[in-house]
Amino acid sequence: MARVIGVANQKGGVGKTTSAINVAASLAVLEFRTLLVDADPQANSTTGVGFDLHNIQQSLYDCMVNGTQAKDVILKSEIPNLDVIPSHIDLVGAEIEMINYPNRESVLKGILEPVKNDYDFVIIDCSPSLGLITVNALTASDSVIVPVQTEFFALEGLGKLLNTIKIVQSRLNPELVIEGILMTMYDGRLRLCNQVVNEVRKHFDEMVFNTIIHRNSRISEAPSVGKPVILYDGQSKGAMNYLNLAKEILQKNDMTKIKQEERILE
Repeated sequence: MARVIGVANQKGGVGKTTSAINVAASLAVLEFRTLLVDADPQANSTTGVGFDLHNIQQSLYDCMVNGTQAKDVILKSEIPNLDVIPSHIDLVGAEIEMINYPNRESVLKGILEPVKNDYDFVIIDCSPSLGLITVNALTASDSVIVPVQTEFFALEGLGKLLNTIKIVQSRLNPELVIEGILMTMYDGRLRLCNQVVNEVRKHFDEMVFNTIIHRNSRISEAPSVGKPVILYDGQSKGAMNYLNLAKEILQKNDMTKIKQEERILE
């Protein structure tokens, strides 16, 4: 049964989609069957793993509004072990169309349930808002990764997101936990970046991942060619950062042993 991890922050430009793509790709490279769910109407996760939006027939929108089954929408990426449920700009309208649905907050959970046994991880790229689609993602998730940019306003909006997570925990998904706060776009030469990291660690302590994502040109370039950074330049600092993050997630969930046991059995 897959562990479902949402990647969420309503503040734009914090590396949310970049992190969703590259965590999913890194887990896949480590031989864990991974499904990347693009729940952002901008569909950047879809294009970021190499799909042309013009060629996509069905998307998450069809699952959420038209009742299409996930298995009929899932696409195989060029990375072994990495599948994708693509997004579409139509998803913007899904919130209004779903407003009168019974259990409207649990639609995505119902969509993912039949395919969860086919994967080790499901990574959901949430939209940069706290609307109904993001609430659906949090309701469907076991845990949340919160990317935070190492800049002056880093903590702004974080309280709002954590409050939304608390509401979802109390009303819709009591099992939801924070997988970790992820510091992104870090530049060790800047005093401000170091101050922000220290401040976030002071406030949130063990909730913060040990792995920090450095500002890296390869990470920025990779989406323009439709590849995760590990495929674009596997030796780059950015690729190593996300691979280390994937390993840290595996350790936190005691899943490194599982893969070692499987290799022994093979």
